[in-house]
Amino acid sequence: MADVIVVGGGPVGMLLASELRLASPASSKVVVVEKAAEPSPHSRAFRLQPRTLEMLDQRGLLERFTKGTKQWPKAHFAGLQPLLELGELDSDHPYSLLIPQARTEALLEERARELGVVIRRGHQVTAVRQDADRVVARVRADDGEYEAEARFLVGCDGGRSTVRKRAGIGFPGTTGKVTALLGDVVLAEPGQLPSGVPGTSRTGAGLLMAVTLQEPVTRVLTTEFREPPADQDAPVTLAELRAAIRRVIGTDVDISDPRWLSRFTDATRLAETYRRGRVLLAGDAAHIHFPIGAQGLNLGLHDAVNLGWKLAAELRGTAPDGLLDSYTAERRPVARRVLLETRAQLALMSPDERTDPLRELFGELLALPAVNQHLSRLVSGTDVRYDAPDDAHPWVGAAAVRLDLKTAAGEVRTADLLHAGRGVLIELDPSAGLRRLAAGWTDRVDLVEASTPSASPASSASPVSGLLLRPDGHVAWVVDTPDRRGRLTDALRTWFGEPTELDPA
Repeated sequence: MADVIVVGGGPVGMLLASELRLASPASSKVVVVEKAAEPSPHSRAFRLQPRTLEMLDQRGLLERFTKGTKQWPKAHFAGLQPLLELGELDSDHPYSLLIPQARTEALLEERARELGVVIRRGHQVTAVRQDADRVVARVRADDGEYEAEARFLVGCDGGRSTVRKRAGIGFPGTTGKVTALLGDVVLAEPGQLPSGVPGTSRTGAGLLMAVTLQEPVTRVLTTEFREPPADQDAPVTLAELRAAIRRVIGTDVDISDPRWLSRFTDATRLAETYRRGRVLLAGDAAHIHFPIGAQGLNLGLHDAVNLGWKLAAELRGTAPDGLLDSYTAERRPVARRVLLETRAQLALMSPDERTDPLRELFGELLALPAVNQHLSRLVSGTDVRYDAPDDAHPWVGAAAVRLDLKTAAGEVRTADLLHAGRGVLIELDPSAGLRRLAAGWTDRVDLVEASTPSASPASSASPVSGLLLRPDGHVAWVVDTPDRRGRLTDALRTWFGEPTELDPA
């Protein structure tokens, strides 16, 4: 009997399992069940976006990922010029980290093992059933089948999720109308492939991307705006990739020694809900779209961080009513927006010459700083602000801004206070008495007394005297007026449940 079974040992599943163990290190049993016997050496995604880097920083993990890894302070939108200027973002990490997905997965598995997550590779979930008290998964392994029970089960098992299907969660959307082939191959003459921005060429027949991964391997990706083949599961051959390259750029290219060949489409779908009873979804199990800029990987990692602390609170019995349902309420609209954005980019990349005027006009818009920043925040995930009361401070619902804080223990940043995966109340004005108001929540919320010169932003009419942070780094409440001080306990109840009764002594 586990507390949570996480189905799928990719980056999303590993991060979620880590978040669950971090929140309840002494009591929760978290099991990851992964059908693959070994981690995949292949990487579809090669980028972590700024909001993901902020989250890793908030868990004290960022240095593991940045060591020996290239940073790129730009991004592209539909392959257009000018590029997006991520370096202008209001973030501690205004850049993309160019890291292979396989490396990301390995580092997150390392983290999960450090925290005591049980990982079962070569075990495939084939069926799921649930009742009011438990979930039962039927699992197939090399030595036979068995049943595993848990209080909750989370499907992080990809776009064809068995968990989603067995839970009866609808997955509406559109089927693929675009055919894409990917090959990690060796080029006899690298100069045969045209280069663009970034490494992408658009012709009248489609798109071609070529980027060197590690000498002598080059990733070649072709995208043709035509119906996918009837058998999308058929293995891709080297001859098929050669033919696609020829159709797109009009010349033969000598490729050999394929390390990995794959196909995909622009099928775009969004789960009707991320929760059905004791079964939840995260990552590609909840949303799929055409891959542009590793959006799917980053979106799934953000799902994991949003869900982890909420599900852990449910396990502990401290979750307020509706906390677990807020996972769907918050994350599904974010996914819908990513689906919108990736569809828009693909439409702009159409080889149809009638798209050319639109691309030219859009290029002019990208040169405008306000438009460039709007799209930079969109593709980087830094524009997300969850619903907040109409009269709340502008920070509420958004990711926490950086504050350089002076405490009795020394100088810290906002991100440093979130390493333990707990809520944090930062009291910037001791006369406000916020620590006393929050005393009943100290088993779930760390109380920090600090000072900072950056607590009076232009968006606030009054100096900020206190800041309540959720474990995922989003702001739960800001105190800058007497009225908002009085409502701090409401925010604590909303996100952290009822207070613990204090000993009168």
